[in-house]
Formats: sequence, structure tokens, C-alpha cells
Amino acid sequence: MKKFIIITTINKKTEAIIKFSKKLKDWNIILVGDKKSKNIKNEKNILFLSLKDQKNLGFETFNKCPYNHYTRKNLGYLYAIKNGADIIYDTDDDNLPYNNWSFPDFKIKIDLFSNKKSFINIYNLFTKEKIWPRGYPINRIKEKNKWTQTRKNIKIGVWQGLADIEPDVDSLYRLIIGKKIKFKKRNPLALDKETYCPFNSQNTLWNKEFFYYLYLPSTVSFRFTDILRGYITQKLLWLENYYLGFTNASVYQKRNEHDLMKDFYDEISVFVNVENIIKLFSIIKFKNKNNKAENIKKIYNCLYQEGFVKKEEIIRLNAWLYDIKKIESEFKN
Repeated sequence: MKKFIIITTINKKTEAIIKFSKKLKDWNIILVGDKKSKNIKNEKNILFLSLKDQKNLGFETFNKCPYNHYTRKNLGYLYAIKNGADIIYDTDDDNLPYNNWSFPDFKIKIDLFSNKKSFINIYNLFTKEKIWPRGYPINRIKEKNKWTQTRKNIKIGVWQGLADIEPDVDSLYRLIIGKKIKFKKRNPLALDKETYCPFNSQNTLWNKEFFYYLYLPSTVSFRFTDILRGYITQKLLWLENYYLGFTNASVYQKRNEHDLMKDFYDEISVFVNVENIIKLFSIIKFKNKNNKAENIKKIYNCLYQEGFVKKEEIIRLNAWLYDIKKIESEFKN
């Protein structure tokens, strides 16, 4: 099995990168560089993709992807797909793996949670602390979770692992509460169809069936890009009877320096738009539930028509889909 870890970084080789390299020796760690990046020496299972390296890959996405932007990660995903990845693990350079780092299987008997109000604050199922994930609708923070729970054999499209110490929360939580958290251990769980919770790019494991949906949008704010991708992915997973799963914290974060007020500004569009986007998803009709390219294009075209993303997003998405189709044709030949 070919296993890839994708990280974008502008730093020197961080403690997290070193720990992943030493612990997960059978994984290929791809570090995606940018204009601000420090050159990192290739060694053992670490490959640094400089801008020159990215260009030489020949992907159309390289010509469309903005510089000094988190979405350069898209080039790392494409590199992994081109090199035959069976699974892709998505993380950042400040998340350190625990010694027992692991994820459940993609086929599993699991507790499936459903909420008629569309959202579940998943952190409430791992801690009694007042906390919510980045991208959760802020007008629902005070709501008590009410759910139904069943146990089923299902297929997982994406696993979201939690992160201890500095979990993925929004700027409001950090500015007002700011408490460090260590989540309780519990059995894995999944969300039923039409029950949403945001998931991120900091500790997620992707099933090969859904690499199409790794695409990170670039015309929304930095603090919105992986959250929007997560909501889109959930909607599209359900079309094929796959689900989003959550599991225990397998990493702890030693957070890179952030300007919290800048984060707050970048998250305003998240606070304002998330529920409207989910309402939009509820009325989109898909002609062929198994056509991933057409389905993701359908969602982004609707997002563009409603003003949630810009026209450039459609151009960049088309480049991404072109590159994946080209890779697929190369494998067939």
C-alpha cells in the first residue's frame, strides 16, 4: 500500500515533520513549498517539492494556483495521486503524532449519529468542556445537541482525527475562552446523511475513492478553505453511501504563531455563510450520483452563482479535474 502524508510549510523542518518521519517510516512525506519556504533537504521518506519541482510536474493546477497560499497543497495531493497513493493523510507542520497514532479501517461497524437540525458539535461527544470546532455555526454554539444514534456497518470516506492541547477552534473561542483541551477517549463515530460537522485539513485520512474532493478552494479566506472543502465533501460522500467518521485525538498541536485578530477577520465569512451554504446544498440536484467530477463542478458552480466563491475558482477547479483525468488516463495506459 502506498501511503502519503501531505504538508505545506514555509518553515524549516519542524518538530512535527521530524516526528512523523521517524514514527511513520513506511509513509511518504511530501512537503509542499512556496515562495516564502525554506528549502528542506530530501531524505529517507521526506520529499520537499520546491516551486521548480512543482512546475516540472506538468500539472495545469500549477499555472492556476496562487503563490503564498495554503492551497498550494493541491500540488502535493496531485503528486501523491500521480505516484499511486492508496491513502492520503492530510496534516500541518505543527501537529505532532502520538506514539499510538493510527486510524480505524474505512469499512467499520460504528455508532452513526443523526440530528434533524442539520448540525452536531462533535466536540461535545469527546469532552464536557465548552468548545466547538472551527467552522461550526456560531449561532448554534449554545444549542444542546439532540441526536439519534444507531449502530451500523458502513463505509467511511474520510476520517477526522481530533487534536489535543490546541484543537481546531475558531478565533472567538481563542479570544474569549482560550483553554487548552485534552479530549476523552471513546469509540469512533460517524455522522449520518444530512447531519453536518466541519472537518479540517489538520488530521484527516482520505479514502482513495474520494481523492477528487481533496481540492482546496482558493477564492475564500485562508481560515475557510479547508472548512468549505469539508462541507462539500460531506455532501458528496452521502451520494455514494459513504460517511464522515471521527476518532480520538491522534495528534497534539504545538500551534504556530497566529494573529488572532487576523484570524477573526478571515473567519467572518465562515461565521456569516456556513448555514446559507448548507441550505444551498439541500436544494442542489445531482444527475449522476457516481460522477465525482460532475458533482463537484455542480456544487462549485452553484456556490459561484450565489456569490460564495469567485469566477477564478471555477477555472482552478477545472484545472484540478483536468489533472486528475490526465493521471487516470496515464494509469489506464
